[in-house]
Amino acid sequence: MRCPFCRHADSRVVDSREADEGQAIRRRRSCPSCGKRFTTVEEPVLAVVKRSGVTEPFSRDKVVRGVARACQGRPVDTDALAQLAHRVEETIRGAGSAEVPSQEVGMAILGPLRELDKVAYLRFASVYRNFSCVADFEAEIADLRAAAPARDGDVGGRGDTAGETGAGARDVPAARAGD
Repeated sequence: MRCPFCRHADSRVVDSREADEGQAIRRRRSCPSCGKRFTTVEEPVLAVVKRSGVTEPFSRDKVVRGVARACQGRPVDTDALAQLAHRVEETIRGAGSAEVPSQEVGMAILGPLRELDKVAYLRFASVYRNFSCVADFEAEIADLRAAAPARDGDVGGRGDTAGETGAGARDVPAARAGD
C-alpha cells in the first residue's frame, strides 16, 4: 500500500479489525519511510451486471428507491425500506459471487418485500416476473392467500390500510386529530 503522505511504495500493517459487521476490514498502517500512520478500509466490491451487460457497484440506495416506488401510497416507513435493502445485500453477498445479474437482485427483493407489504410485493413482482396478463396477477394473489389467511393489510383482506373505506379506516383520522 502506497503511503498517502510521502508516496513510498510500501507500508506496514500495525492493526487490523473487522468493520461494518464483518463486511469490511479496517487496517492501521505505518510508513517505514516517513513514519506517519494512516488507515485503510478494505471491503469486497459487489457488482451488479445489468441486462445490457454493463457492470456497476451494488447500491442499497437503488434498492430503496426501487422498492419505494412499489410502496408508493402504502403505509411503509423509510426505516423498513432501509432494513429491507440491508437484508437484500446480505442475501446477495451470502451467495458468494462477486458479480450478480440485476435479475437476481430483483428476485432477492421479492421475499422481504412480500413480508413487508403484500400490495407493494404484487407491484414489484409484476415487473420482475414479467406478468403479461391478469391471470398472472390472479395466480400470485391466490398464492398469497394460500400462504396465510387474510389479515389486516393482506391482499384481498379487509383492514385498516390506506385507501379502504371500512369502519377501521374512519377511525384513523379521528386518532390523528388529537395530535
